[in-house]
Amino acid sequence: MKQEQDFLKQMRDLGLLAQVSNEDVFAEHLAAGSRTVYCGFDPTADSLHVGNLVPLLALKRFQLQGHRPILLVGGATGMIGDPGGRVDERELKSADVVANFVDKIRAQASRFLDFDCGENSAILVDNAQWTKELRVIEFLRDIGKHFSVNAMMQKESVKRRLEDDTLGISYTEFSYMILQSYDFVVLNRQYGCSIQMGGSDQWGNITSGMDLIRRMEGKQAFAITYPLITKADGTKFGKSVGDSVWLDGEKTSPFSFYQFWRNCGDENVMRFLKIFTFLDQTELGRLQKEHDEDPGKRTAHIFLAQEVTRLVHGEAGVEAAERITDALFSNRLDMLSAGDLQQLALDGMPSTQIEAETVGILEMLVESGLAVTPRGEVTKGQARKLIKSNAVSVNGEKIDSEDIVLGKSNALHGRYHVVGKGKKQYHLLVIR
Repeated sequence: MKQEQDFLKQMRDLGLLAQVSNEDVFAEHLAAGSRTVYCGFDPTADSLHVGNLVPLLALKRFQLQGHRPILLVGGATGMIGDPGGRVDERELKSADVVANFVDKIRAQASRFLDFDCGENSAILVDNAQWTKELRVIEFLRDIGKHFSVNAMMQKESVKRRLEDDTLGISYTEFSYMILQSYDFVVLNRQYGCSIQMGGSDQWGNITSGMDLIRRMEGKQAFAITYPLITKADGTKFGKSVGDSVWLDGEKTSPFSFYQFWRNCGDENVMRFLKIFTFLDQTELGRLQKEHDEDPGKRTAHIFLAQEVTRLVHGEAGVEAAERITDALFSNRLDMLSAGDLQQLALDGMPSTQIEAETVGILEMLVESGLAVTPRGEVTKGQARKLIKSNAVSVNGEKIDSEDIVLGKSNALHGRYHVVGKGKKQYHLLVIR
């Protein structure tokens, strides 16, 4: 049992354990053999996001310990939405849309969990498989009877919404807890799943599932939660409230993904290295020492960005991200590949597309908005001043003449021009 107690201690030391039910008995349960642990993911978008990496990698740690992970995609519950942690009611999506989300998340999950390693192979299930056949009378009679409304109203996720006089909570969202609890029962029956993991805000839902297993199956189950990872403003990483960082490279490019981790706060970098990588204590200690001695070198930040980007986007993603970073820092934009420039366009670098064969540099500075005066006016006169002051570059080369013409013949990869103003403002011209 010591090994399992050490595992739980390791999870706590890494910042991955917030709450655990009956910890000593739980450790004995883990020590008695290979166990099955599940975590649910609601398919409210067509991609997972950085917040989902916490449970994915925690499930991976259980798998490396010899246990079997189940990733439950909520094709049914995702159509309802968990009221916990929200200030408004989630927009309900159609069954077809949710099914499409489930398919895409299924593919993403295979990057992190091993689905072909024998008895401990990960399993992916969709709770729509068993909820779509439920009849309402049977559901209320056989499952709903085990839930006390008084107890449900005391759960934090429900209580918070009930205290909001403006919003309140719909019956649809109120029923989420019952459906999630029933998921635990089904997985216990079908796979012997005895452990549910989730964010700390899911504690009430998870313990309700434990109680339902005890009532319906006469078996003991366990709950374990991880702390919610928060942004600088204290809100948790999410995918439905803006500012999302996605695992899908078509939604958040490898470069932007890399920069997200490289630019995290000094106060978070070591915590993130523990949670989002599999570095051993020796390597973590080395990075902590280097970070403490010279935070300005950002050694820990760079290592974090490399490791997590490699995990999500592979070695090619790391190479592209670092190539773009070096090119922008050194103003060597000729180093960039066509794919790199497409990443920059995806990431929101201001861009202009033109149908014409050529455009003059003055017109481009005006069209891009770079030639803005202190009074907020965009003029050719300001464009000339920028050129005369040596503040304009194109594809990494300083421009010293207002007669320069940008076209396909002098474009990067035959169609791209990166027009720079100073060292930090860039505009991408794409010639079709």
